[in-house]
Amino acid sequence: MSGEKDQGRLQQMMAPELRPETFVYCTFPDFRIPAGIHPICTFREVEGMTAIVERSQALRAEVPHIFEARLITLTVHSSLEAIGFLAMVSANLARAGIPCNAVAAFHHDHLFIPVDRAREALSLLEALSQRDAQAAI
Repeated sequence: MSGEKDQGRLQQMMAPELRPETFVYCTFPDFRIPAGIHPICTFREVEGMTAIVERSQALRAEVPHIFEARLITLTVHSSLEAIGFLAMVSANLARAGIPCNAVAAFHHDHLFIPVDRAREALSLLEALSQRDAQAAI
């Protein structure tokens, strides 16, 4: 299954779920992730490896980190070719003044939201999924 592409259906079926863990962003200029660090996501940049990890792992390994965030997964199976879905989601969060770092993976889209705004973001996304798709654009 290649995932849903229709923005209206994606919005209605997004079914956001808030994970309980706190995640942080770390960077490793030597591209080596230390023992005990098990990233939920990595990205290789010219400056080094970015890793998103559970805060508890970063603290245990004494790894510098930034941006304490909670993870909201949009559980609808979205296509990597869907047009405008993440833009619509992030625009709605932006209107509420909520920062969002999005990661599109094979099956789902994932949003890293500051810890103190995560529940508010979840409520906004749940309400958005119940609204008429055209009203949100």
